[in-house]
Amino acid sequence: MGSSEVSVIPGLQKEEKAAVERRRLHVLKALKKLRIEADEAPVVAVLGSGGGLRAHIACLGVLSEMKEQGLLDAVTYLAGVSGSTWAISSLYTNDGDMEALEADLKHRFTRQEWDLAKSLQKTIQAARSENYSLTDFWAYMVISKQTRELPESHLSNMKKPVEEGTLPYPIFAAIDNDLQPSWQEARAPETWFEFTPHHAGFPALGAFVSITHFGSKFKKGRLVRTHPERDLTFLRGLWGSALGNTEVIREYIFDQLRNLTLKGLWRRAVANAKSIGHLLFDEGGEPEHTWLTEMLENWTRTSLEKQEQPHEDPERKGSLSNFMDFVKKTGICASKWEWGTTHNFLYKHSGIRDKIMSSRKHLHLVDAGLAINTPFPLVLPPTREVHLILSFDFSAGDPFETIRATTDYCRRHKIPFPQVEEAELDLWSKAPASCYILKGETGPVVMHFPLFNIDACGGDIEAWSDTYDTFKLADTYTLDVVVLLLALAKKNVRENKKKILRELMNVAGLYYPKDSARSCCLA
Repeated sequence: MGSSEVSVIPGLQKEEKAAVERRRLHVLKALKKLRIEADEAPVVAVLGSGGGLRAHIACLGVLSEMKEQGLLDAVTYLAGVSGSTWAISSLYTNDGDMEALEADLKHRFTRQEWDLAKSLQKTIQAARSENYSLTDFWAYMVISKQTRELPESHLSNMKKPVEEGTLPYPIFAAIDNDLQPSWQEARAPETWFEFTPHHAGFPALGAFVSITHFGSKFKKGRLVRTHPERDLTFLRGLWGSALGNTEVIREYIFDQLRNLTLKGLWRRAVANAKSIGHLLFDEGGEPEHTWLTEMLENWTRTSLEKQEQPHEDPERKGSLSNFMDFVKKTGICASKWEWGTTHNFLYKHSGIRDKIMSSRKHLHLVDAGLAINTPFPLVLPPTREVHLILSFDFSAGDPFETIRATTDYCRRHKIPFPQVEEAELDLWSKAPASCYILKGETGPVVMHFPLFNIDACGGDIEAWSDTYDTFKLADTYTLDVVVLLLALAKKNVRENKKKILRELMNVAGLYYPKDSARSCCLA
């Protein structure tokens, strides 16, 4: 168990500081194997962008090839947004065994299996919580189907390899959705929220709570009521709750709920839930998606068989009550469009000057891709002392939009970041290469790797992008489609290994003199 108090201190949390220090020893050994001598280990961060299942698979390909090439062991931080967080978290749940992880991925998409009943059970169970939101539904009923996984482990389970320094320190990004106006107006750093194996909180405020107490109730910085640590399935849903267009998501969720109107169970239940029925459902037309309907058909058949028994089954009655509660709560959350509800651990905290932050009883955390579709803001603070950033962009649109957004963010807050002219970014966007090296007079070196590029895809970038559309359902991902994407992501790492090694030498102080001025360039 972690501390039961809220931590509000500047700089790194002590657990992260100790883990990063231990990691330095492993980085130095890795650099030596790569024939790079260094007195001190440079801090290298690998970033993965969002992009749904495409980002999940491509990020796994990147991590696998970096491991194969001996590069992953030279990395201090792994940070991700949305779909990349699914891949990064899998690295730790598989103890860094990329071969086993890749084999498991192929197995899941060969058999096209998904435990529908278990996902529904987990969702109904989550609906009993006072802070149930669409994130719970999204996590257990959508993301679990997309990834074919329902991990029940926790972020705190990742502490051992991180504290021993055998794996990079992971950072998973989210944003505070209630602060979206502040983000739109001023790109407020307070918008960003992070999760690690040790803590969760607002890095801009230096305000954190132990990851084991994320979701518990606090007041005035003290623990009031303990709630169980949220599992990795829920967190993946929270981190990846911005798949595609908002209207697409809205229609997708409502379609799932409309499917219930086709079943006898719903016809019986609707009599007890008319207060929300008119808000959500109509009887016309066949739903586009049928996977939830099929699951409910089996679940309903079992319930009705029990109903035919001479004596009423209390368990069945309880199951029906819980199911109705789940449907009602999901409907209410959908009508309010409520996501990522959790207790605000800063509630009434006297150490927080911002009264808005301390006056809210709840936070609403969502996918950081709604701000910047890559976690640059989490690795750029000087407290993390990052020297080299490998930014892997898995977007299907403009692969430089994240660079544009980060440049604007850094300019507003006087954070060192390589400056690139807009005209140059526009030119690169028309026919992106596989690697761009961005350098400024101060701050980290940034290597940016577009997934779909002319080096790997030739003139077929648009076709690749269409094949791996962000909201493409997992049922359309055959094994061949998965393998092709893995291979493409691996190629981007393999073909640019020499450039990565050169920049590693650079930040280790051997490639350029340390006081040498740098200019932005394309490699």
